[in-house]
Amino acid sequence: MSAPPKAPAPARTGYRHVLSVPEFRAVFAAHVLSLLGMVVSEIALSVLVYDLTGSPLMSALAFAAGFLPYALGGTLLAPVADRFPARRVLVVCDLVCAAGVAAMVTPGAGVGVLLGLRCCVAVVSPVFSGTRMATLADVLGDGDAFVLGRSLIRIVSQSALLVGYGLGGLLLTVVSPRHALLITVGTFLSSAVLLRFGTRHRPARLRPGRKQGGGILALLRNRRVLVLLLMFWVPSMFLVFPEALAAPYSHELGAGSTGLGLLMCALPVGTVAGELFAGARLGQATRERIVLPLLCLAVLPYLGYALRPGLWPSLLLLALAGTCSAYTLGLDQWFVRAVPEELRGRAMTLLSAGLMTIQGVGMALAGAMAEFMGVRSAVTAAGVAGTVCCAALAVACRVTESRDGAARDMTGR
Repeated sequence: MSAPPKAPAPARTGYRHVLSVPEFRAVFAAHVLSLLGMVVSEIALSVLVYDLTGSPLMSALAFAAGFLPYALGGTLLAPVADRFPARRVLVVCDLVCAAGVAAMVTPGAGVGVLLGLRCCVAVVSPVFSGTRMATLADVLGDGDAFVLGRSLIRIVSQSALLVGYGLGGLLLTVVSPRHALLITVGTFLSSAVLLRFGTRHRPARLRPGRKQGGGILALLRNRRVLVLLLMFWVPSMFLVFPEALAAPYSHELGAGSTGLGLLMCALPVGTVAGELFAGARLGQATRERIVLPLLCLAVLPYLGYALRPGLWPSLLLLALAGTCSAYTLGLDQWFVRAVPEELRGRAMTLLSAGLMTIQGVGMALAGAMAEFMGVRSAVTAAGVAGTVCCAALAVACRVTESRDGAARDMTGR
């Protein structure tokens, strides 16, 4: 009796396969346009406010206004992501951003109006990000292709920050801040057109008569989902310490503006390298196996600041920390698997809003700690506290995974 033939191995998904999906290409291109528009508008608005007031504080507030409303928008508007069709939500968010930036250009708009409009644009940003993430699961499925699609979005986000701030600075040497803002209106409108005609209509996830399941409170009461959210958020709070303190640290090293630029770039470069390697060279099972080890290593390189490293060793430590962020690829898979489909949009919105908020908290905490203990000590302390927190989250993740598995066995699912 001959042995039954072996089942063929599943085809390996790669970035090329993900980019071959026309609908994803539209979402991807729209993301690039809206992100560049957001980055350039932040720079142009900051410069415009400084030109109007001559105050560094007001210029900094114009920049910070893009982060502060994330928690508000992510909390209050998160249900929108599931109650309305995703394409409509994405297009409306882009149109709101375009209208808000266009209003900034109107003659006579004072500083208070500019800051208020900036807050309005920022409030809808987490809804747009969360809805787009949930849409990726609709377009690519909730398997490996979704993980790689999310990875490409993150890679572009990191790269756009590096390129966008540089391009924004160059743009302002050619045109005025108000004209630069007009250009960003065009990027938001182009993104809206791509999403409207490049993606297909899908009904709202929370359809009439379908049980809502408790919304955000239900998500936070689910211990598995809560732990996974914290695994995204907590490392990010500690990872931003060197970025927040790059200017004073560069001054301590005597590295000047060149050193400052390198210090700001090292972590994103490491993050992009880690994402690309994990996405292109590792399979789905391997990416899930390395989630917890990389999580525990995420901020461990910061302990090297205790040795008082020079510029180049510091850049290496930052790049190493960035590569450990590749744990998020496997974590994406766990998260989309743990969240009920009808709550996926608001879960992604909550994830995005929490991530931006916790990074802002981390930056403020870094500044406060450095004021009392110095830059190197603050970053070292972040490495110690962050590693302890990440290890605790790894243990909690194992516990919730075991409980979920036992619950599925009992229910027969």
